[in-house]
Amino acid sequence: MSLIAPTLQAFFTERLITQRNASPQTIAAYRDTFRLLLAFAHERTGKQPFQLDIDDLDAPLIGAFLKHLEEDRGNSPRTRNARLGAIHSLYRYAALGHPEHAHTIARVMAIPTKRHERNTVSYLDLDEIKALLQAPDRAGWLGRRDHALLVLMIQTGVRVSELVGLHVCDVHLGIGPHIRVVGKGRKKRSTTLTQETVAILRQWVTERRGEPADPLFPTRQGRSLSRYTVGLLVSKHAATAAAGCPSLKAKRVTPHVLRHTNAMLLRPRTSTSPRSRCGSAMRAPRPPTSTSTPTLRSRSERSHGPPRSEPSPADTDRPTRSSPSSKPSDYVERVTTRTRAVQEDPSRPSASST
Repeated sequence: MSLIAPTLQAFFTERLITQRNASPQTIAAYRDTFRLLLAFAHERTGKQPFQLDIDDLDAPLIGAFLKHLEEDRGNSPRTRNARLGAIHSLYRYAALGHPEHAHTIARVMAIPTKRHERNTVSYLDLDEIKALLQAPDRAGWLGRRDHALLVLMIQTGVRVSELVGLHVCDVHLGIGPHIRVVGKGRKKRSTTLTQETVAILRQWVTERRGEPADPLFPTRQGRSLSRYTVGLLVSKHAATAAAGCPSLKAKRVTPHVLRHTNAMLLRPRTSTSPRSRCGSAMRAPRPPTSTSTPTLRSRSERSHGPPRSEPSPADTDRPTRSSPSSKPSDYVERVTTRTRAVQEDPSRPSASST
């Protein structure tokens, strides 16, 4: 029998931190999952967390824990599946070091994720975007900060985690204006800016007067905004904008809605074909081909096209030796010489017979 405590500690120190180099957000999410699980197991078994065995956390107890999350704590199926994913990761790691508990681990790994309905993400139209951008009171410092923040979110479609991680040095407003963000999975990417967004950000950066390593959108105390605070700001200004735009009252405006709004603004409207939406609709029209420029013919045109016209005598004349590309190869010279000799003396063998 093996205790769960040494395995759980090695899972965090060796697997997550050393081997996988997991982000602090992932480690914190896994920590919260096992904190809830150990507290639930303590209530069910009466054992302290350091006394729990792997067999104590079997499939029936894990199933009861997932049910407790949905019914007692009011978690959504999405959160329930995220907690189950953390448990599966732990048991997948424990299966290599504790094969004596393979049966218990296999039963836990067989617990499936729960299917759920995915809500349709709404988006804002142009009138709603204008009303939302007019909601912040730009007479004050916080209003100008929130206005620049909303403009940047709508125009670039960055995630909240990317937005709160922006620094002053990540904004480039010169030639080729763009922002550099660290996205999901710690992937770095650049997002271009429009001229309107550049003008607003230039005013804000000038007023911000921060060091290159300072956050782009700070609090009054100079710290970075949290993701929770950004969500509250978006909801607050959406409620203010709903007074002048009644259609906003029926929508729950979140940062993800603004991200989806950016995707809808980039949607091409020139064609209804799925293929043209993805690629050809965003391309510039091809200029007409000049009649004097030769074009390559496709294979079908070469095989089924109209017959070529008879070549002119100038085309059939043998090239002169002055041309650098007019000299035939040695093989052509040998075949031509042999053919002429056969024509003069029929008794000699031909080139085809040899």
